[in-house]
Amino acid sequence: MKNMQINHAQKGFTLIELMIVVAIIGILAAIAIPQYQNYIARSQVNRVMAETGAIKTAVETCILDGRLTVGTGAGECDPGATGSNLLTGASQTPVAVPAGTGVPQITPDAPMIPTVAIISTFGNNAAAILAADTLTWTRSADGSWTCTTDADTQFRPTGCQ
Repeated sequence: MKNMQINHAQKGFTLIELMIVVAIIGILAAIAIPQYQNYIARSQVNRVMAETGAIKTAVETCILDGRLTVGTGAGECDPGATGSNLLTGASQTPVAVPAGTGVPQITPDAPMIPTVAIISTFGNNAAAILAADTLTWTRSADGSWTCTTDADTQFRPTGCQ
């Protein structure tokens, strides 16, 4: 009988241990998901700021060359805006943009002097919290550019008010 000892060692987790692990994962997810959504919104505003800012150079060149109307014809300014899946807005030139994308709008489209604004309106695949918010680059009469946005303060990139 001595040689037949039965080993009753535990071979798994108890139910309470599993419930504790699930609760910890739930708490971490409840904290992480909203933070991740905020991170996505911030990165999208930064992306739109960069995409729209790239058009400033084309617009400035057009103004310096005396091409003060947006378009692709002779003597017109083609800002070279490509479709972004984070924006809404139809192309101001005859060049079509892919479905589900939009481009920044240049106002006034004629004449673009002494001031002009490049306005990006969030939509399509942008974070829901950014829907219909705008980011605007404005050129003053002295040729300087400023960035403003009506997105929530926590999403505003450095250099954009």
